[in-house]
Amino acid sequence: MNLDLDGFLARHEAELIHLRRHLHAHPELGREERESTALVARRLEAEGLRPRLLPTGTGLVCDVGTGDGPVVALRADLDALPLQDDKQVPYRSTTPGVCHACGHDVHTTMLLGAGLALAGQAERLPGRVRLVFQPAEERIPGGALDVIAAGMLDRVAAIYALHCDPKLDVGRLGVRVGAVTAASDSIEVRLTGPGGHTARPHLTADLVYVISRVITDLPSALTRLVDPRAGLSMTFGAVQAGTVGNAIPNSAVARGTLRVLDRTVWGEIPKLVERVVEHTVEPFNITPELDYRRGSPPVVNDEAATGVMAKAARAALGDAAVKQIAQSLGGEDFSWYLEEVPGSMARLGVRIAGTDLDLHASVFDVDERAIAVGVRVLAQTAVEALDFYGG
Repeated sequence: MNLDLDGFLARHEAELIHLRRHLHAHPELGREERESTALVARRLEAEGLRPRLLPTGTGLVCDVGTGDGPVVALRADLDALPLQDDKQVPYRSTTPGVCHACGHDVHTTMLLGAGLALAGQAERLPGRVRLVFQPAEERIPGGALDVIAAGMLDRVAAIYALHCDPKLDVGRLGVRVGAVTAASDSIEVRLTGPGGHTARPHLTADLVYVISRVITDLPSALTRLVDPRAGLSMTFGAVQAGTVGNAIPNSAVARGTLRVLDRTVWGEIPKLVERVVEHTVEPFNITPELDYRRGSPPVVNDEAATGVMAKAARAALGDAAVKQIAQSLGGEDFSWYLEEVPGSMARLGVRIAGTDLDLHASVFDVDERAIAVGVRVLAQTAVEALDFYGG
């Protein structure tokens, strides 16, 4: 099926850039994306489509096409991060302490653009394309679970998504079969004891010493208890214990994240962490409190679905545009969809020439030419997937 994307983008690219800037200037945190949801819904309704609000009150789903063939889903996320926007641009965030520093405004805009392009040729689609505008990707538990619980994956043959990559140039798409991002879990270890004088640590539980053992020994032990090919990383980012130098505190806490690329290891790791922590503190007569919070599993791209997206991208952008990408230890709740149906997430080049920005940075921004590229890839992927899964 030949899509007239050149014509569509000639008419709508400026509108899409304006919409992206509006979203960027008015970011909303997870499960608070009411204005963003309403904006997307109004634009879809203006095209004659019928978006459906999720039961949670934010986020929506909209089908394009009425054919009896397969249903293919395209997903974008709506939420922003609790981060100050430090850019000096006209579309800088107007909400203090909230910022689109991960590109979700771009994801939303690209999906809306792809949906509008497909709606213009809906009668020719050999099936339906389900547009999923998901809330709360940055939250735990993520909004993907809300979409699944609402039954929005019913009859879906495959699901696709793009994620901004500020390390890739505009016009490039990064694909990978298998694990492309990691599971990301949160860990808090809390120790309590009677406290005492630093002159007599043997008469109490020296919690500063013991929490330091946990911080060093847990990551080290896991590297010897887990297959190195699992891609596991345990890192602590915060520790609090005591206020003065000559008193042993009565509490200590360390917080960190555990990331792993192997789906099987992710399923087994909480019990292993509990065992290591207990054995580490056992000689000091301390009972630890371990709060292990599950995030989301690794994003494991399906081979066939990834092949469909790569083929579509080559058709839309040219053979040289598609490249193999490395795995990332970042987390993404798109993984929950892939627990239910085949699918693939690819990384879209958004790098601003001469910059070396990163995701979740307070100055994050994109080269807005990437929006048109993303619209091409998503729309072409939907058409290719309808043909593939309908055959």
